[in-house]
Amino acid sequence: MILWRDPLSLLALGLVPALVAFFLWARRRRERALAAFVAAALLPAVAPDLDPRRRVLRWALLTVAVLCLGLALGGPMWGFRWQEVHRQGIDLVIAIDTSRSMLATDVTPNRLARAKLAVQDLVAEVHGDRVALVAFAGSAFLQCPLTLDYGAFAQSLEAVEVGIIPKGGTALTAAIDSSLEAFEGRQGSHQALVLITDGEDHEGKVKEAAKRAADRGVKIYTVGIGTTEGELIPGESGSYVKDRAGQVVKSRLDEETLKDVAVDTGGVYLHAAGPSLGLGELYRDYIDTMEKRELASTLERRFEHRFQLPLAVALVLLALEPLVGERRARARAARWGWLPWRRRAEEPA
Repeated sequence: MILWRDPLSLLALGLVPALVAFFLWARRRRERALAAFVAAALLPAVAPDLDPRRRVLRWALLTVAVLCLGLALGGPMWGFRWQEVHRQGIDLVIAIDTSRSMLATDVTPNRLARAKLAVQDLVAEVHGDRVALVAFAGSAFLQCPLTLDYGAFAQSLEAVEVGIIPKGGTALTAAIDSSLEAFEGRQGSHQALVLITDGEDHEGKVKEAAKRAADRGVKIYTVGIGTTEGELIPGESGSYVKDRAGQVVKSRLDEETLKDVAVDTGGVYLHAAGPSLGLGELYRDYIDTMEKRELASTLERRFEHRFQLPLAVALVLLALEPLVGERRARARAARWGWLPWRRRAEEPA
């Protein structure tokens, strides 16, 4: 079975019929020009040495050369060998806030929708790292375990919505503890947590959770989404969420709490801004520079590239084409005077 590294390059084979059509057009045009110059019956006497078959041979060489070049561009592959592939990377857990305050529209279209789009941009930067997803509100649970399957991660991210966790509120402590449980082993130097929230912790004890992460060597990169001025929280009936006193609730970004968590664990705090909230830069500048470890070792089939064969044939044909003249071999030899019988005829008696 032949595989193609770049099937789109095979479109270059479309030049072959175009080249054949050009040669046929050129031949017809040449015949018309000769007919206008000399009568067809006199052509053998005017140009007795010309051999039309040699011209056709030159055209055939060029056509086959272009065909081989098109095949070489496609990158044909057949035959394979087994190769052991080692994957190195880090373990990255992304915890995303799904509390009702994430419906605030101080970030368009709302905080949660923008956060999900930004996480997609972050995962697009990941190469070789395992990623996991934790959703949290008043409690937290592992939405997607550590995986190298970024497609499965994307499906889990798509399912994250406000209300996916019945218990309301925002429990940063539960988010950190659930993320720590998602990591395998205690190799904290290869583990990072990205915590995306508006920072309003309703249960306290977040300092203790941050200390547990720091003791394991896990760095927490906190991402604050929203504004410090705050925004009203949309309710289920089209109105706004109110407290027990009947006053509308305004959700404000608590930057101080998030900064403290980042500093205590050796991470950084990022105030989300821009379409991607800066998560791509966060990964490239900080997370991707962390020490990596071997995550997996597998045997993979490596197909052998065979583009050299059609390329070599094309080069040989292109080198031969100028050497094929349009005159008959005997006529050319006689013209240059190296035929034995010509030399004998010219020798003095």
